[in-house]
Amino acid sequence: MTSSLFDIETSERNVDDSQSKNKAPKKVSFFRKWGPALIAIAGVIALNAALLGPSGQNVPALTEKQQRRHMLAEERTNAVLSMEPDHAKDKIMRSSFGSRHLSEEEGGVMEYTRRRHRVLNEYVHVDVSEEFTDFGKWSVAAIYFAFWVFLMFPNWFLPIGRPGIALGGGMTMVVYRFILLQTGQGPFFDANKVIIMEPLFLLFGLMLTTIYLEKMERGGLFDKLRDSLDDPVNWKRSAKIMAMSTIGSAAVMNDSVVLIFSGVVVDLCVRHKVANSLPYLLSLATTANIGSGLTMTGNPQNILIVSLAYDDIEWMEFASNMVLPVIAATIINSIMMFTYYGSELFPGSSGFMQNMGIMFGGNRTPEMLAQEHAYYAKQAAAREEMEETSGWSLWSKLQILVTFAFLGCFASGLDVSVVSICAGIILMVIASYKRQHYDPRADTTEYDGDGNPLPPKKTYDMEGNEIEPEEEELVTESETTLTEVDYGLLLLFIGQFILIGSFDDTGIPQAFFSMTMGDCAQQMTSVPCVYWFVMIVTILSNVASNVPVVQMLAATFPYATPYDWMQVSYSATIAGNLTMLGSAANMIVAFQAAKVGDRTFTSERHAPFGIPSCLLSLYAGTFLLSTVHFSPECSVKLGQCDEE
Repeated sequence: MTSSLFDIETSERNVDDSQSKNKAPKKVSFFRKWGPALIAIAGVIALNAALLGPSGQNVPALTEKQQRRHMLAEERTNAVLSMEPDHAKDKIMRSSFGSRHLSEEEGGVMEYTRRRHRVLNEYVHVDVSEEFTDFGKWSVAAIYFAFWVFLMFPNWFLPIGRPGIALGGGMTMVVYRFILLQTGQGPFFDANKVIIMEPLFLLFGLMLTTIYLEKMERGGLFDKLRDSLDDPVNWKRSAKIMAMSTIGSAAVMNDSVVLIFSGVVVDLCVRHKVANSLPYLLSLATTANIGSGLTMTGNPQNILIVSLAYDDIEWMEFASNMVLPVIAATIINSIMMFTYYGSELFPGSSGFMQNMGIMFGGNRTPEMLAQEHAYYAKQAAAREEMEETSGWSLWSKLQILVTFAFLGCFASGLDVSVVSICAGIILMVIASYKRQHYDPRADTTEYDGDGNPLPPKKTYDMEGNEIEPEEEELVTESETTLTEVDYGLLLLFIGQFILIGSFDDTGIPQAFFSMTMGDCAQQMTSVPCVYWFVMIVTILSNVASNVPVVQMLAATFPYATPYDWMQVSYSATIAGNLTMLGSAANMIVAFQAAKVGDRTFTSERHAPFGIPSCLLSLYAGTFLLSTVHFSPECSVKLGQCDEE
């Protein structure tokens, strides 16, 4: 079926449009929709069965080198536990363990290890699973999975929306955990502790900054960014979105990129009258997750990994390990995008081979030529208006200055939450000053039927005295722009933090990891166990969220090597493309698109593309990372590398 994406003002095209409207939409078959996902899942199962054996009998025994590493880890832990705690210094440091490079006077490696051990066991991951009864543990898990389904498929139930569902789930969990505590079925639940404030501060700051970049001036920085992604050809527009999202997520953070550009992508779809915006929203979300894996600041779990790792992981070391897997995942995701959504991105094309000719041979279908003609016709009609707004005004230059200052502070290692909120506040002050001193006042003059202005109406009091009109009050930012912050998105993450935190208390994610890894638990990143390990991390990242999974692994394997963390980082990042709940970036895209009326980005529509893209990217990248990596497979601080 061919559908016009533009209004072409010719009688011939109007006839084609009317004929296309009369055609019944072609229903996608089950295999066409879910076939790639089912094949990818079957391939993963077959690969791991072939490598490990159906019952895991092919798992190799631990080598002498691996046994030596485990012995060193046990000796270091026992030595740390025998050290006298420094309660005064621990009270000051609380959830931080300070520098990795302590002098001999400060205690050296052993004091650093003691502090880190305390943080991992007292702040990052406190094991209270033994305090649950079986009923308490499994009932909490049942509540969690019920709301997990509600969040995954919100349209299947009451029209409450994901923020309301998450908040209701969080409050349900708090009340139920209190009931378990009173009846002796479970431990105390500290809901405040499981709410991670840094992502909430970051989201608020990014939303504030984004709103002022968009609303400050017509034709400003935000509009120019949108125009840079525009193109009359569908596949080129999708390619531009993917390139921008990949590079931007690596440079800044995936959550910030999708928060800024979700509205831009929807606006482009509206501008071109796109019937199906899903390919473009998927282009944004999937490549944001992939691109964020390149750098240690690309997503929250990477930042956490670098901070919790026992050994130092430098920025260039991290990027050099990830460059090949990220490039491979980007290529796989792009090929799948152009193949799976070929009919939308290549209108009028007969199939894959013609699509390749269009991309690399410069060919065009009649439908694509019609789109280009309509696009350039509209540009010519609006040329005068574009010339008026094409320059860089003072306010646009100030936006650029604040944006580059924000990126510079971010790259220098300053707290991203504080930086984003400060950037939003600076833009708020600039916008309010501009509105007060430069923007024209709203015209409140009334006119008669002939267009003549009417004199202002006079009002009188009870005694017949004329009441002088009060001076017009300026509308404040609290009444205008600040009301556009998506506080519902913050509620969504608060509710999810509470649900996930309570579920992690049960110990079920840890038990699932230990049970499924089996003999591979002690050699999780060695071939062939690494291919099963990354699959377990991917599943847990979608069930229990990637940040808690990283925290759990840091506490379970406190002396994991830099190479181990590279594999965890890549799998936890790519896991964001498996399901809608696998990444905060996916939720932000869905929420921002729905805010402007586009509800095409749903779990049911995401999964048929996300599952095969995620699994293919995961295993291709894992193979490349296990073959070519620059991080050591031993811990320098533990002394494992001395013998290698």
